[in-house]
Amino acid sequence: MLNLGQFNSMTVAETLPFGFLLRNQHGDEAILKHDDPQHADIAPDDEIEVVIYEDKQGQNCASLTPPKVLCDNTAALTVTGVSKHGAFVDWGIEQDLFVPIAQQDRLMQVGLTYVVHVYYDDKYQKLQGSTKLHRFYPETDAYLKSGDAVTLLVTAKSELGFKVLIENRCLGLIFKSDVFMPIKPGQSLTGFIKQVREDGKLDVALQRDDETGRSSLHEQIIEDLLAHGGVSTLTDKSPADEINRRFGVSKGAYKKALGALFKQRRIIINKEFIKLISEEMQ
Repeated sequence: MLNLGQFNSMTVAETLPFGFLLRNQHGDEAILKHDDPQHADIAPDDEIEVVIYEDKQGQNCASLTPPKVLCDNTAALTVTGVSKHGAFVDWGIEQDLFVPIAQQDRLMQVGLTYVVHVYYDDKYQKLQGSTKLHRFYPETDAYLKSGDAVTLLVTAKSELGFKVLIENRCLGLIFKSDVFMPIKPGQSLTGFIKQVREDGKLDVALQRDDETGRSSLHEQIIEDLLAHGGVSTLTDKSPADEINRRFGVSKGAYKKALGALFKQRRIIINKEFIKLISEEMQ
């Protein structure tokens, strides 16, 4: 059978006035239309990899250009239209993807972008989308541990902070207190597992908040001072955005690092500048 929303290996069985008839080894068929931007080099008997989808008439169609997201995966997609039954999102091929109202975490609006999971609905035998990610991803992961570097997709804003999809396999949360730069749903980021709670749920941070992370920031500050003749006007009173631009960390983390370096007698701190102790310059 054909795998909708996934790559399928097909053979060009016949040339048609409007495209090509494709057939797989099981006899399943799909149409590759001439308006596909990559159809020009196709010839009879060619074996090609295509993504299968259904058009408005329910006919199996093929695309040489992959969509923005394959079935069983998740991506940020923009709404192109809404009806009383649901919303339609642009997923990068001819036929927009349908997101039923029952699969919307909140009612979707035209022109806005949402994080959508693409899945095959066995009941209706159709590809559909959903913004209710908890139906498809767990909130725990047996292999992730504190300090692990991870890829993140910001899925939604909540009262506590931002919900994220971690490594495209489980859900987690970035608390407001750990957000030190502008982020928004649909944004891809790198981050770190801050902690694994007793119930197995995952808290995520955008910077390492352990001994390794703190040590790295300490050395970055020392290297920055050395590069600027031992003096910097970026103090613990500087704006958070300036600190983030220089070191990619929160103001709180920077202040802690300065405090640690001061206690180690590696720097001098005042309101206007920080300065390396002379021994560090040697």
